[in-house]
Amino acid sequence: MVFIGKHELKKIIILFGLLFASQLSLALAPYLQGTKLPDAELSAQIALVEKNLEAEGFKVIGRHTPKGLPGRATLVATDKAMIESLRAIGGSAVVASGIRVAVQADGTVSYMNPDYWYRAYLRGQFKTAQAAVKSVQLRLQKALGEGRAFGGDVPEGDLPTYRYMLGMERFDAANSELASHGSFEEAIKAVQAGLASGAGNSSRVYEVIMPEQKIAVFGVAMNDPSTGEGWWVNKIGADHMAGLPYEIFVVNNKVYALYARYRIALAWPSLGMGQFMGIMNAPEAIRTTLIRVAGGSDRSN
Repeated sequence: MVFIGKHELKKIIILFGLLFASQLSLALAPYLQGTKLPDAELSAQIALVEKNLEAEGFKVIGRHTPKGLPGRATLVATDKAMIESLRAIGGSAVVASGIRVAVQADGTVSYMNPDYWYRAYLRGQFKTAQAAVKSVQLRLQKALGEGRAFGGDVPEGDLPTYRYMLGMERFDAANSELASHGSFEEAIKAVQAGLASGAGNSSRVYEVIMPEQKIAVFGVAMNDPSTGEGWWVNKIGADHMAGLPYEIFVVNNKVYALYARYRIALAWPSLGMGQFMGIMNAPEAIRTTLIRVAGGSDRSN
């Protein structure tokens, strides 16, 4: 007969508890499929989706039709309660302001999964905004339909500290910083000027500015045929259109953009290493473009 001491028994109980907890960990996907729309021109599809969003209390603040991705578009909306939650959290939470919905010319509709994206973007502050997140999720389902989840699976517990693999960037990576200016106002003017002038072959999709908190976020279209979205999205999967557009955000006097080895991986979590290697130049190309938008130096690190 084998006797197990109290110390060993405690270890076994803890081990089984951890294994059981890991089995219960819910995996989330980045996107949800909406109800397919009737056949129509893309512009009509976009208009219908916009109407459905507004009927559920969302405010559409941007339309994105990426260069090199014909027949595809993204609408960006905001929600009043969600914005107030982000305002209360402050800082980098502003990056989560845009609610993204993708529309294709064949009537396919998909949208970002709020539970997935807000866990990743708000990290330790997710619970502060959880009621607003749930409301956004339910009303998106009502406006657009509730279909299958797709795009890969990430355990919800991993999203606050998500990274694609060991050694790659997380949300708060140092190389997310693009530029530093003399004040919040100067940083805002620099980004607005960069987008207005098409710096790095870019253009503005939307903006949300919270001057009292000194935070802001801008949606950026990257239009260069060699380094922009049309190049790398086509290589890794254009069905993830609700992952666009890319965000550039301001906190106090500094301008940031989530580094692409994090931001692209978060939007395409099922990406194979071979696919990732096929766009290995994209992270620095994106950063270079956004540094120009931010009014920084191309040699910034």
